[in-house]
Amino acid sequence: MARLIAIDYGTKRTGLAVTDPLGIIASPLETVDTKQLECYLSDYFMREQVSTIVVGYPRQMNGQPSDTMRYVEPLIGRLRHAYPEKVVVAYDERFTSVLAQRTIRESGIGKMARRDKSLVDKVSAAIILQDYMASKGM
Repeated sequence: MARLIAIDYGTKRTGLAVTDPLGIIASPLETVDTKQLECYLSDYFMREQVSTIVVGYPRQMNGQPSDTMRYVEPLIGRLRHAYPEKVVVAYDERFTSVLAQRTIRESGIGKMARRDKSLVDKVSAAIILQDYMASKGM
């Protein structure tokens, strides 16, 4: 079975999460420099079978698109063009950073490690992926 991968896009860093090969458990994968994101994904897809790309869809509290949306929508288009065999899904990412920070804090990770923004990015991606999987009954 193919993996699912989630992207928590940021203008500087992008968090990634992936399922196990059976598509059951979502785990943080990596935080990459956003400029290297598409190259990283290309390399990853050559090594791993991925069926679905879940891209965090940034919205404001009132449901309106956030400023980051102007970067995310073109990314979704490029991914759909580059990987027509994969399903590319935009999924609401509201509250994921807050949930990620809470999850990290409750996990007992030390204060200095909690300040690592790259950790928050990849945990946010894992939360996006878990929520997506739950919404699909996976």
